This record gives sequence, C-alpha cells and structure tokens, in this order.
Amino acid sequence: MGEDVVLHVNVTPIPTIHIISDSVGVTAQAVARAAAAQFGVSDPCIEVMPKAKRFADIKAFIDAHIAYHYQKTGDGRMLVFFTLVNRKLRDQLIEYAEEVDELIVVDLMTEAVEAISQLSGRCPAGLPGSLHAVDSRYFRRVEALEFTIAHDDGRNPQDLIHADIVLLGVSRSSKTPVSIYLSQQGYKVANIPLDPSTEAPRQLLDVDRTRLFGLMTTPDVLVGIRRRRLGNAGGVAASYADPEYVYEDLERARALMRKLGCIVVHTENKAVEETAQEILRYYERVHPPSGEMQ
Repeated sequence: MGEDVVLHVNVTPIPTIHIISDSVGVTAQAVARAAAAQFGVSDPCIEVMPKAKRFADIKAFIDAHIAYHYQKTGDGRMLVFFTLVNRKLRDQLIEYAEEVDELIVVDLMTEAVEAISQLSGRCPAGLPGSLHAVDSRYFRRVEALEFTIAHDDGRNPQDLIHADIVLLGVSRSSKTPVSIYLSQQGYKVANIPLDPSTEAPRQLLDVDRTRLFGLMTTPDVLVGIRRRRLGNAGGVAASYADPEYVYEDLERARALMRKLGCIVVHTENKAVEETAQEILRYYERVHPPSGEMQ
C-alpha cells in the first residue's frame, strides 16, 4: 500500500542527464545512475559526449540539446554532469554555464582531485581516462564500440549471431545513433537496413529472437526526416521521401519484423537515449547484465 502511494505521488520524471567527458564518460554515468536511484529511477535517460577535446564541440552539443528540449517540452533546461581533467575546457564550460540560464552543470571530478592533491602534496596527472587504464568494463565498452562500428549499416552479416543486439529498420529510423549509444553501455550491436531493393541477410534467421529489435516510426515523421536529409537534392531522389513510397517502405519492414519475431520499438518523437533505454528494458529481462556491464 505504501509503495503504491509513493508511485502515484512522485509522478514528475527526472531530467535527462547529459554527460560531457574528455574520456569515455563511464565514471560520470555511474554517478548519474547512483543519483537517479535516490529518486527510484534505476535506468535514467543518459546521453554522453565522450572524448571532448574542443570547447566549440562542447558548446555545439549543449546548444543543440537545449534547443531540442525546449522544442519538445517547452522547458529548455539542461542538466550536465562533467568529468574534464583539462582545466581550460573545464573553466570554459563553467563560464558558459554562468551565461546560459537553462544550463545546470555539475563538476564531478575537480573537488575530489584537489582534495587528494592538497592532503598528499602530490600533483594530479591530468590524464583523461586514468581510472579505466586497467578496468575490464572499460575494455568491454571499447570492444563493443569497435564491433558496432564494424557492423554498422548491414556490414559483416556473417557475425550477426555474435551480436548482443541486432537492430533492423528502414533508412533514417535512427539505427546508427541508437547502436552507438548502446555500444557505449558495453553492448555489441549490429544494425541492418531494410531496403525494398535488397534482401535482408539470411543470417537474421539464426539470431536469437530476444536479441532482434525492429525500429519503427510513423510515415509523417519519416517523410519529414527524409526531406530534411535530402535538402536541395530532393529532385534527384524524390521517391525516397514520397509519402506513398515511405508508407510502403514501412509496411514491408513491419511485415519482415513480424516474420522474424522482432520486438518492435517506436522511435518517433524520442531522443536516442529514450529509444535505447526502451530496448534495454526488454533485453535485460531475458539477458540480465553481468557484473562487467553494471
């Protein structure tokens, strides 16, 4: 009874937590999940900008997400956890946060490093990723990212049975960004484009159905995305974004997904991290994460 009351009262979702790191962002993700757990959320929406080297890239990442959140919810506020050992980048980000009202930043590294330095008299190395030099979870993520890149857009279908997750979808259904996001969590992902002019690889029949996920969207949303993608080249490949063609494209994809027994996940009006978390909720019911993945 008490638990039901809490669930009904606490209905405000926690915000997406954005991670900016000059390493891979695993430390910040662990802190973000621990903080979210205090609000009863075990799988918060997290979006990561790893390997940050230039403030211009950081600013572009922030500005794009503030605009996205404002367009989607009318609230452009953005929460950023960052682990930047580069002092110049760190200072630039903090200074920018003071200028932008919507931006809330949390420095996860500086005070801890400076406290150790003060008490020990030693100087920090200032090297991104030092924590993960011998961390097996780090190497798992690197391996997963390498696998995912090598199996993007239908490449190397002979390895599909070795993937943790296989994504299927028509062109512009977010296959690649979702794949990369999942790989950063340590999952080996392959994605297969569904194109009316080509046959899906026969190796899909050998993949465990609990690992197959079909990405689906609505015709209206897909037409808009494809038109923006074509830009001024629209006349060259007009059928690509033609509503009738798009509808048929989606219907053929849906039929194949049914045949294969895919779990279908809709991507329209969702951020990449939202789609990825929905996939993981299904996946981890059958394949609970190992100690290395947690």
